[in-house]
Amino acid sequence: QVQLAESGGGLVQAGGSLRLSCAVSGRTFSAYAMAWFRQAPGKARDFVATIMWTGDSSYYADSVKGRFTISRDNTKNTVYLQMNSLKPEDTAVYYCARHKRSYTTVVANTDDISFYWGQGTQVTVSS
Repeated sequence: QVQLAESGGGLVQAGGSLRLSCAVSGRTFSAYAMAWFRQAPGKARDFVATIMWTGDSSYYADSVKGRFTISRDNTKNTVYLQMNSLKPEDTAVYYCARHKRSYTTVVANTDDISFYWGQGTQVTVSS
């Protein structure tokens, strides 16, 4: 059973920064694409960013491009989301996700059932 555990959420003022971490169980972390999603109150869960299993390619939602950076450390089975220049509209529960199939690219509209999910971490940005 794959387990994902997010950390690093919290309350920050607009313009501030946070770094989210997601630790993933299992011995083959380096074979899977990873992604971050978020869900604001009353809204559907949205794609934020994804990174290939090699770590050398990433893709972002337009709403976070230039402000957020996804990265991974395959020696630590961990994926990160560095969030800078935060805005109140970034307020959401942030979820880490690992694709169920190895060596498979994640795209923005990949079905939810294609992933294992973490429990989420709350990010609140005050104005």
